[in-house]
Amino acid sequence: MKTSFDPRHQKRVAVMQEIFAWQFQKDTALKTETAKELAQNLDEIDLEITKAAPAWPIEQINKVDLAILRLAVFELIIVKDAPFKVIVDEAVELAKEFGTESSPTFINGALGNLINSKKIDQKEKNV
Repeated sequence: MKTSFDPRHQKRVAVMQEIFAWQFQKDTALKTETAKELAQNLDEIDLEITKAAPAWPIEQINKVDLAILRLAVFELIIVKDAPFKVIVDEAVELAKEFGTESSPTFINGALGNLINSKKIDQKEKNV
């Protein structure tokens, strides 16, 4: 059973926090490889977020929610090393832990829209 002490969860927390902080100081160097790769693909990731949540322009999305979404979208469309259900579950858990009351629902809906529009399938993982 997954716990908050799971090393994969802890890694996601650290990357999400790094991306969150980086949003305010983009001239700061990113430390983790995951965050660096995410930043290199930011335009593509933000485009997918814009399509998945059309009612919410990127600049109007809560910064915590945006960091969580960016990490999840990065894992879903670029890394593809985990089943989409795991990525969505982790993103919702991060939203519960760090976001507002409405964050889990918003993130779940946006990621659901992305999965449906991209036809992401459980079998699409690279492991």
